[in-house]
Amino acid sequence: MFKRTFIALLILMAIPVFQACQDSPSNQQQQKQEQQKQEKQEPWSEEQLMEPAELAGILKADDQDTPVIISLGAGNIIGNSKDTGPSGEKEGLQNLRNEVKDLPRDTDLVIYCGCCPFEHCPNVRPAFSLLNEMGFENHKLLNLRDNIKVDWIDKGFPVSRQQ
Repeated sequence: MFKRTFIALLILMAIPVFQACQDSPSNQQQQKQEQQKQEKQEPWSEEQLMEPAELAGILKADDQDTPVIISLGAGNIIGNSKDTGPSGEKEGLQNLRNEVKDLPRDTDLVIYCGCCPFEHCPNVRPAFSLLNEMGFENHKLLNLRDNIKVDWIDKGFPVSRQQ
């Protein structure tokens, strides 16, 4: 009887030690890395990124329906695009909302900025998140990894006549 009680007490005393091991620095570091990954998760999926060559091909083809193209900060450099202003600012984001509010939610939309390298752009994330919140189903982000000059203009893709 004493032996069983002693073993039970040892097990009960060991539980906090095992729990402390779960919160060890290496486990805490793993948890922190997972949290950072979740925080960095973009509001778009890989399927919602459109390569510049794909959009350029759509613009050059006469037989395809052209999506609504909206510039979020770099001006309407791409032909047929509408400029709503920097969506990293309240006014630009509101302009985007006003521009798309009456569109059917299945409208093909392409948004772009191109002001700076993609990972630092202050405009694409708020705009894409807004389109998600508004329930759009066919919206894409033009995948300008570097900027509009390198990824669009320098490749000879169509630009607005105003440029």
